[in-house]
Order: sequence, then structure tokens, then C-alpha cells
Amino acid sequence: MAKASRNFVCQSCGAAYPRWSGRCEACGEWNTIVEEAGSTGGVGAGPAAKALKGKGRRIELVEMSGETADPPRHISGMAEFDRVTGGGLVPGSAVLIGGDPGIGKSTLLLQAMAALAAKGGRVVYISGEEAIAQVRMRARRLGLAEAPVQLGAETNLKDILGTLESVTPPDAVVIDSIQTMWTEALDSAPGTVAQVRASAQELVRFAKRHGTAVILVGHVTKEGQIAGPRVVEHMVDAVIYFEGERGHQFRILRAVKNRFGPANEIGVFEMGEKGLAEVPNPSALFLGERDGGTSGSAVFAGIEGTRPVLVEIQALVAKSALGTPRRAVVGWDGGRLSMVLAVLEARCGLTLAGQDVYLNVAGGLRINEPAADLAVAAALISSVTGQPLPSDCVIFGEISLSGAVRPVSQMEARLKEAEKLGFSKAILPAMAARSRPSAGLAFTEISDLQGLIAYLATNGGPQKRAREL
Repeated sequence: MAKASRNFVCQSCGAAYPRWSGRCEACGEWNTIVEEAGSTGGVGAGPAAKALKGKGRRIELVEMSGETADPPRHISGMAEFDRVTGGGLVPGSAVLIGGDPGIGKSTLLLQAMAALAAKGGRVVYISGEEAIAQVRMRARRLGLAEAPVQLGAETNLKDILGTLESVTPPDAVVIDSIQTMWTEALDSAPGTVAQVRASAQELVRFAKRHGTAVILVGHVTKEGQIAGPRVVEHMVDAVIYFEGERGHQFRILRAVKNRFGPANEIGVFEMGEKGLAEVPNPSALFLGERDGGTSGSAVFAGIEGTRPVLVEIQALVAKSALGTPRRAVVGWDGGRLSMVLAVLEARCGLTLAGQDVYLNVAGGLRINEPAADLAVAAALISSVTGQPLPSDCVIFGEISLSGAVRPVSQMEARLKEAEKLGFSKAILPAMAARSRPSAGLAFTEISDLQGLIAYLATNGGPQKRAREL
């Protein structure tokens, strides 16, 4: 008789081990390895192995050059939400949305589903964390009490699927959250890796079989990743993060994976008393309270997905009273800041070893592209020298370890967005004549960081001119 195997799985990262251990070697967490029901038999045994001995059916192969129509979409009418999903929810798709506790995931989805239902869509909202009375209370606060959304409060996956299959398949179903779902097929508790994986698999199968767009809400870990194994992210069609700093009213909806649209697309919202309000022009919002006459400030023209976004980068360099100077970063990669500081010190002669460095991306946006290197360097140089950059100037470019400034993509879109917001100057990497943008700004080409320092020395802002007078 086949002997049941023992399988130990880390509940933090999903790594599997043949025996129990106090610490997971994959993620480093302690006391997260739990025994789960394993398969029976050894290699070549069991029903699956016996089935492989037979001959499989022949599948149809088609040419790559065939024509395929674009998938239909359920457009909610919430423009920023539809932008991030690629133009609306695709029938039969599975979307995973994660974010910090209290960031507004449930509020966002309740507003989006109410907008979809108001346009005639059939929407079901299943809450595993809140009672129906709590969901109704939030709907009244958002002014959505009369929205034709069907509510349910249940965590048993079998009952949820039975209910959805007994009625006309809805256009969209929200499961809030996937960590609270459980299936009777497994003995483990809700929220464990096995339950999350099995529940997500059943919900994705339901979506594909009935043509319903299923939205799964996922918790995040302290590192900011969606809790549970990464296999759940591979099972769904889109993975979206809802980000934002608690001290800011701005919220960023960012797609990191999308099989039906561009990845890294963002939607910007502003949290208010009536819920989340869309921000159609985030550049104007991020720069709304900017003080252009202060040193250590640079306006970066970035690209988030397909959208150009202008944001202020603030730097402060001050003498350190500690043996080890501080390096505090908000909204950017700390390792990349260390690289820029090393290049400035080694290639440009700036003494930063005994200085505290603070870097902040204003507005709560997080920047991931290397095109922000030049703007960060300009803000640091401005803070060290006390010379502000011109208030009507934007800057972007990638810095190499040699100190050279390298071109970046989509320069035309960046400059057009800056021109639309009233900027008249741009500092950008040196380019070949054929690749120069046609935007109406007066731009200065910088080939290395020495050229940037020379530009700041001759084009200081009002504080420099005041000192000269």
C-alpha cells in the first residue's frame, strides 16, 4: 500500500521542505513551516502517473499569422481604474489586487463595481472579512447605497461557487479577500499557502468556465509583496498594487502584470471624505504646491506605463553629527541613491562622505525607472551648492558609473507633458541630431555630470542672482 508523504510548506513564501525546520531558508522567516497533506506513493505511482501511460488526444495547432479579434471589455466608467486594467475588465479574466491594510482597496473596488453596475453590469461583491452591515455602512458613506450591487458575506468557497453557479453568471465578482477563503478539500486553516493556492485555482477556473471577471483582493506582507506563494500571481491574468503613503491623500493604482494591457500603468486617486476621487492630470497635482526658488529641488519628467508624469524630487544634504552619515530615501531606490552619490564623489569631486543625505519624491509617488538619475543628481548638487535650478526647467537622464549621461526612452512624450504644464526649459542627455525631440522647449544637452555642474554654476536661480547683487 502506498505510503502518504509528508510535505512541509512555508506559510510566508511557499517553499516546500521534506522535514520540519524552525527557519525557512528561502525567506528567512521563523516558525512559518507547517505540515500539509501530501500526495501518496513514489515516482511513477498514483492515478496521475497511470494516466500518463496512455496516449493523449491530438490538439489543434494554428499559424502565428492568424487574425484574432480584441477581447470585449466591461468598462466601469471609472477612467483611472479602466486605464490600469487595460481599458476595462475582460470577461473570463482573473485580477489580483493587493495593498497595505487600510489603504482603500475595498473602497476602490466598491466604487468601481458600483459604477459598473450603474451601467447595466451584473456585479456580485463577496466579503470574507466584513459583515453585510459593514459593507452597507461604507456604501452609504460613499453615496452608493442605491447601487445595484449584490452583496454576500461568506468564506466557504464551496458555498460561494454553488451560489454563483445557481444564478445567471455575473459580469464581475469581487472576493474580499482571498486569504479568508477556505475549501473543505484541505485540512489546513484559512490563509495558509495551501488554502490560498487551492481557493485561487478554483476561482480562476470558475472565471474561465463562465466568462466572469473575478477580482481577488490580497493582503501584503511587511516587505510589500502580496502574501502567499508567488504561484497565485502566475495563475491570474493581472496583478495590481494599490499604493500610497499614509501621510498623503494620493493613492496610486499600479499594474505590475497584465495579460490584456500594458504593465506598469498607473491610475492616480485622491482620498477624501466621499471616498476616492480620480485625478486625470497627476502632474499638475504633484507639482501643485511646489516652491521653485528653493535649492535641492528638481522636476523630473518620468514615464509611468504609457502616461508621462512630472514630479518634484527633493534633496537635502547636511553635515552629519554621527560617525556613520544617514541616507534616508522616500519614493526611490536606496541602492541607486548610493550609486549616484558614489559617482558624484568619484567623478565630480563632491565631498559627501561626511554628509547626511535625505531624498524625497513629493506627493507619495514611487519612481522605479533609471531616468530619474540625472534629476536626483541635480537636486543633490543644488542642495550642496545652495543654487536652485530654474523653476521652469525639467530634467531626466540615466547616469552610468563613468559619470556619463545616457539617453532614455520616450523623450518626446516627457517634453510634451512639460510644455503642456508651462515649462520652457529642459535638461536632457546629449542626442544624435536625428533623435532630437520636436517639442517647443529650449533644451540643454548634458553629456556627463561635469556638464551638469557647469550648467548649474552659470544658470543659478533667483537665490544665486540675489547673492551676486
